[in-house]
Amino acid sequence: MNDFSELEDQLRKLRPATPSPELFRRIERALTSQETSTSSAGVLPRGKQSRFNWISLGLGLAAAAALVLLAIVRLQQPPKKVPSVASLSPAPAVSTAQLVPAGLTQVVYHTRDEGLRFPNNSSQPMRRVRSQAQETLRWRNPKTGATLRISYPREEISLTPVSGQ
Repeated sequence: MNDFSELEDQLRKLRPATPSPELFRRIERALTSQETSTSSAGVLPRGKQSRFNWISLGLGLAAAAALVLLAIVRLQQPPKKVPSVASLSPAPAVSTAQLVPAGLTQVVYHTRDEGLRFPNNSSQPMRRVRSQAQETLRWRNPKTGATLRISYPREEISLTPVSGQ
């Protein structure tokens, strides 16, 4: 059933090769010799000959102290003053004779139909419509480019005659 049974049997029979006597001699010589001629990645201990590198420690501490001093000096400096976008300055005196009408905008916000009414006891009904709007008037000085805008709300009631058939 199992297709891999032959392969598994062959793998079970495999054994590692016995090392040669020459390999054992080289390992024994390397362990007994005092000199370390083999290259490593710098992780082998140096034994009693280990010296502490005071120069690198001193340079590291000096760099850390310089960074701390720089941070303290930066924190103690007053923030730079940024010019403000809006300021309280007196408005320039502009004569209205220099201003020319530039436009009128009417925006209707709400319209409501209030139904049929008979105003002033008239015999014909009229439809009453109430609308709320905002008007904006603009004037412009052609010499300086200065503009003046005035906005105000407006409510209008209109009566429209209704003809019945």
